Amino acid sequence: MSAVTSRRSFLSGAAAAAAAAPAAASAAAAPTMETHHWGDVKLAVATYSLRKFSRSQAIEIVKSLGIQYVNVKAFHMPYYLSADELKAARAEFEKAGLQIVSGGNISLKSDDKDELERYFKYAKAAGIPVMVCAPKHSNLAAIEKLAIEYDMKMAIHNHGPEDRYYPAASDVMKQVKDMDPRMGLCVDVGHAVRTGADILEEIDGAWSRIYDFHIKDLADFSDKRSQVPVGEGKMPVAAIFNMLKKRKYAGVVGLEFEIDADAPQVGMAKSFAYMRGVLDGQRGA
Repeated sequence: MSAVTSRRSFLSGAAAAAAAAPAAASAAAAPTMETHHWGDVKLAVATYSLRKFSRSQAIEIVKSLGIQYVNVKAFHMPYYLSADELKAARAEFEKAGLQIVSGGNISLKSDDKDELERYFKYAKAAGIPVMVCAPKHSNLAAIEKLAIEYDMKMAIHNHGPEDRYYPAASDVMKQVKDMDPRMGLCVDVGHAVRTGADILEEIDGAWSRIYDFHIKDLADFSDKRSQVPVGEGKMPVAAIFNMLKKRKYAGVVGLEFEIDADAPQVGMAKSFAYMRGVLDGQRGA
């Protein structure tokens, strides 16, 4: 089966399934990795993409997209839940065959140790192995101590030119390169390109500390409002995936679909269809 045929066949089925009511999603209809090369780069959903949906709805949508891995946002595992409630919430994902690989973005802007520790306790209770976060420079030392104490990987998220602390991945690396190895980053390619940075150079320079990865696409790298489904913009997805594949990136690439919040399913399905087509097209590369 050609990459183009693979993409078209997935899109026709996945878009229809994803656009339907979440309750109608069927695991049997979900695409699988059999005979494909989608596993060369593990694709995930950042559940911020589904912020307008309940936990159960979000789980059904992720299943309908044929995705196994999730970065869970607090919309679907709120901070106020007790440890037992967080354990039960995690069990809902696991029962559906989904694996929580990270959680966040979590702000971590406080200078108060007890307030910071609250989020580490939350992540541990929720079974989150990687905390995607957005701290300041001034509290990094305190966060590093907590990361060591709780044995938690920290993935500091870059947020583009509006971010006074971490516009691009390279800005994170400047701060964490000499810290404990648990201190790393989540590369968000859609935000990084808006700084004018070369995204492949950004990934290369941060390689030793990349613990999570968010992908999105833009029609105009100077305008964050120009986000489109992956494959319809200017993001060099094939080059990014080729780099991740050749370097045997062990983490996930999470689609963070920030547009069409009320009905993102079709755009998400298009994005995964394109990314799967790219990966199938790179077989043997």
